[in-house]
Amino acid sequence: MNEIMNLMLAPFCECLVLVGIHSYLGLHVIRRGIIFVDLAFAQIAALGLTVGFLFGVMPDSITAYWISLAFTLCGALIFSLFRSIESKIPQEAIIGLVYAIAASLMIIVIDRAPHGAEHIKEILTGDLLFVKWEFVISAAVVYSIIGIFHYIYRDKFLAITENHDGKSFSKIKKQEHFDGLSSVKFWDFLFYASFGVIITHSVRTAGVLLVFVFLVAPAIFTSLFWDGWRSQLMAGWILGTLVSAGGLFTSYYLDMPCGPSVIMFYAAVLFAAIPVYQFLKKGGYYPAETAGLQTANTGKN
Repeated sequence: MNEIMNLMLAPFCECLVLVGIHSYLGLHVIRRGIIFVDLAFAQIAALGLTVGFLFGVMPDSITAYWISLAFTLCGALIFSLFRSIESKIPQEAIIGLVYAIAASLMIIVIDRAPHGAEHIKEILTGDLLFVKWEFVISAAVVYSIIGIFHYIYRDKFLAITENHDGKSFSKIKKQEHFDGLSSVKFWDFLFYASFGVIITHSVRTAGVLLVFVFLVAPAIFTSLFWDGWRSQLMAGWILGTLVSAGGLFTSYYLDMPCGPSVIMFYAAVLFAAIPVYQFLKKGGYYPAETAGLQTANTGKN
C-alpha cells in the first residue's frame, strides 16, 4: 500500500486538480455546442510545444510553456472573432478547421525534429505517472485563479453560454451585464483565453486525449441525470474523483499507462450510464424535457 501511495499520490492529486476545473468548463462546452474546442486548443498548444522542441526547447521547460501559451491565445482570439452574431458558418466548422491546420503544421514541424515519434506519443498520452509535485501545485494555483475569476464574473460567462445560438447571442448585448456587442465579444474572448491557459497547462502532463475526456465525459454523464449548473458540477467532481482513483489503481496493478487507463474507466462509466438513463426515462422517473443533453439549461440547482 505504501508503494502505490508513493507512486500514485501525485498523479491522483493532478487528476483531482484537472477534474476540478475541467468539469466546470465542460458544462460550458456542452451548452455552447463547441464539443471539439478542447481538442483544437490542445492541438494548438501541442503545436507550440513542437515548435519549441524543434528549436531545442524541452517540453517541460518554462520557455516551452510560454511558447505554447502564445499559440493558444492566438487560437482564442480566432475563435472569439469568428463568433459573429450574423454568421451562417457554425462555430464547430471553424474549430474543426483550426484543429486540422494545427495538426497538419505539427506534423510538418515534427518531421524535421529529432525523436519526433516519441514527442507525438507524449503529447497524445501525457506523462501523468511522473508528474512532479511542483507542477501539481502550480496547476492548482493557476486553475484556482481562473476559477475565482470565472466565479466573480459568472453572470457574464453564463449569459453568453446560455445564449450561445446566433439569434439569442444578438440579444445579450441588451442585458445589464454588458455595455454592448463589443463587450460581449470581449468577454467571449476572455472565456476562450482562460480556457486556453488551462489547456496549455494541462496538456503538458495529461496529454491531448485525457484532457479532452476530463472535459466532456463528466458533462455528458451529469447532463443525463441532473439539471442545473450546481448539481451537475458537484456530480462531475464526484465522478471524476472516483474514476481517477479507479483508473490509476488499475494502471498500477495491470501495468498500464495512467492516462489511457483513466480514459477507459470513463468510457465504461458512460456506456453503463446509457441503459440506466433509458430505463429510468422509460419508467417515468425523468420529465420529458430532460431527455438528451441539456444545451440550454439555465437552472441554478
